[in-house]
Amino acid sequence: MSVLTRDEAQTRAQLLDVHHYLVDLDLTTGDETFESTSTVRFTARAAGDTFVELKPATLHSATLDGAPLDPAALDGNRLPLSLTEGEHELRVTATMRYSRTGEGMHRFTDPTDGESYVYTQLFMEDVQRVFAAFDQPDLKAVFEVAVTAPDDWTVLANGITERQPDGTWKAAPTPLLSTYFVCVAAGPWHSVRTEHAGLPFGIHCRRSLAPHLDADADEILAVTKACYDRYHEKFDEPYPFDSYDQAFVPEFNAGAMENPGLVTFRDEFVFRSAVTVTERQTRAMVIAHEMAHMWFGDLVTLRWWDDIWLNESFAEYMGYQTVNEACSDLFPDTWIDFGVTRKAWGYEADQRPSTHPVAPDPEAVPDTASALLNFDGISYAKGASALRQLVTWLGEKDFLAGINIHFKRHKFGNATLADFIDNLAAATDRDVHGWAEQWLRTTGVDTLTPRLDGEGLHWNLTVDRAGTRPHRISVGLYDRDPSGDLVLREHRELDVPQDAPAELTGPRPALVVLNDGDLTYTKLRFDEVSAESALRGLSRVPDPLTRAVVWNALRDQVRDGDLAPADHLAVAGAHLAEETELALVQGVLAFARHQIADRYVPADERPAALATISGIARALLRRTEDGEAPGLRLTAVRAFVDSATTPDKIASWLDEGTVHGGPELDPELRWRILARLAVLGATDEAAIAAELERDPSATGREGAARCRAALPTPEAKAAAWAALFDSDDLSNYLFTATAQGFWQPEQADLVSEYVPRFYEAAVALGDRRGPAMAEAAGRYAFPAYAVDADSLALGERHLADTPMIPALRRKLVDQLDDLRRALKVREG
Repeated sequence: MSVLTRDEAQTRAQLLDVHHYLVDLDLTTGDETFESTSTVRFTARAAGDTFVELKPATLHSATLDGAPLDPAALDGNRLPLSLTEGEHELRVTATMRYSRTGEGMHRFTDPTDGESYVYTQLFMEDVQRVFAAFDQPDLKAVFEVAVTAPDDWTVLANGITERQPDGTWKAAPTPLLSTYFVCVAAGPWHSVRTEHAGLPFGIHCRRSLAPHLDADADEILAVTKACYDRYHEKFDEPYPFDSYDQAFVPEFNAGAMENPGLVTFRDEFVFRSAVTVTERQTRAMVIAHEMAHMWFGDLVTLRWWDDIWLNESFAEYMGYQTVNEACSDLFPDTWIDFGVTRKAWGYEADQRPSTHPVAPDPEAVPDTASALLNFDGISYAKGASALRQLVTWLGEKDFLAGINIHFKRHKFGNATLADFIDNLAAATDRDVHGWAEQWLRTTGVDTLTPRLDGEGLHWNLTVDRAGTRPHRISVGLYDRDPSGDLVLREHRELDVPQDAPAELTGPRPALVVLNDGDLTYTKLRFDEVSAESALRGLSRVPDPLTRAVVWNALRDQVRDGDLAPADHLAVAGAHLAEETELALVQGVLAFARHQIADRYVPADERPAALATISGIARALLRRTEDGEAPGLRLTAVRAFVDSATTPDKIASWLDEGTVHGGPELDPELRWRILARLAVLGATDEAAIAAELERDPSATGREGAARCRAALPTPEAKAAAWAALFDSDDLSNYLFTATAQGFWQPEQADLVSEYVPRFYEAAVALGDRRGPAMAEAAGRYAFPAYAVDADSLALGERHLADTPMIPALRRKLVDQLDDLRRALKVREG
């Protein structure tokens, strides 16, 4: 199959003006394939040769202006067209395959009740798996979709859908859309419908999840309506589509997809088990993120994939900011979670060999395969951080004025980075072009370090910068009071680089926190006095966002080899049991468990690391016995289970169905405990089968696959490996669950023979099953716990010598860099 190049897209865009698609899908022809007919009306501005894309099981017929085309002319995914100048109509009829990998038209049968569901995910170049199309973002058109579905199914689409007298479903014609936004979701959905601002709103899920969606429907719809209203306060352009549906769909590869009028979400956001407020906040942020795309991405769309950051960075920033503004009664400060979780994703991505500018040069994204690699922590988290810094520097009023100019000039069209910057510049006297060059066209992370010179009551504060970007920051100056608490003396606003040192009056501060408020994107270090105060007094810092900034600085120091992993664990042990901000507890524990304990400490020190984490969890459990902090208690239970080195306590919880003092075990906790017991060799196939009988849901099947792969026997490992790599029967989610169970630090000797087998197996799988499964193999099936020089050398040889699809190569580049970093941290 050929990937589309930028040059080809530009040539085709100069030749064609695409007007209208009529898409007819028949979903009643079996479990493996469906029928697809697309009729495309377009104009050729001159005579010339081009092509339309299609990935069929069988191409039955194609006609151009009524004249038949030879189906045998289909070359991979391209059907050639020879055009005269003027109006044309292309009609293509084909049989298409359902997907089990989350690409194209994904089909899922719910093991709970046997009901089947299908939905489309057409991002980047997967519309070709559903119907013939000129598949590039700047050939927008009107879409009319008709669907023939089983009698008991409901069909959702981008526009309002209605069932016709003949039983088919027809969706209202859309405004101008890019091909990758077309969406259909069909099945016996459970739906909750309402109306807001004169538009129909709906949320939808599988029937088996109906009680769980109903339990959260009020919150989901309240968040949706609040964000909708807030965006209408920010944006001059009204919501541009005729309805707003949100479908929670099974086995979805991403968090969500911004299809206009029909946003699709992974249905893990319909919570079957207890969750923390931060997990609910994440769902709210994703709702806000996808809604922001209705304007930035859908109304105004990138011209080519080098500007994907324009979509994702904007939606990421707006998602957090809008939830913070519109849903503060439910989620008081989303930026804490952003700082602890999302921002770390950006910092890690930006320090790897695969880093790229937020806005890469066009030459760096020559085709769709390379564009797919940029959906990472840079395009999301770093870009959102850059926009937050831009708002700090520019002011929100001018920022929103520039955004509204952008929407007005380019609505229902396409735009580039240059357009975006020009439109921002039109709203301010500041040098936005210079800012963009320094922030969006460069790579890497700056590091800021405070330096204090002086004595007595007079000090000069200088901020040393390693890097090239300008920063507007708030500096927090803290004194220690008689009780030992760190008390804010003042916030000082600074521009870095400075024109002159900042003059401070009063005793030397006990703690200087650069970037207090977390308004820029940079790593931080401390002066000697502040470092001591941070390590000893972190839990005495008054503001949770400031504590997040300090914790992130300590995290970066561990990753850079400037703070020993054991010292970080000691700080966590000293302060985390007193922490009141749930997002911080979750973020720090996750780093301690999955980075420090699993990768950064040598094998002989791992038991001590796990013991420290278990000790923190026990302290939190004692602190939450009164039941007033259920989220904190749930986090402690999860950490205790995941860090258990002996089975007795957690096995007793499973037998009794409850944690002493609560909570009672729901399906998520039961599978979590059973998975840890499997790792420890304290359960067996009979227990896993019994648990699956108790919970026969899709999530239960994933839990069972994870547990079976984690069993410490040669037979279990061989069976898991065969399921992963010797057949293609596993869906994307079952593949991920099996891979998650396979590699365990406790089982290094047992699985050592599979380390050298991984590379050849992953390359073959990527070639067979495509980029989504290749990415899953590189992310979840990589032997991440084989932290040794031989494993690194083996991976580097394969990377140098073995051809592989870009999605897998990019993932292995990142994994090997993480392995290299882990080795360096271990060496001290």
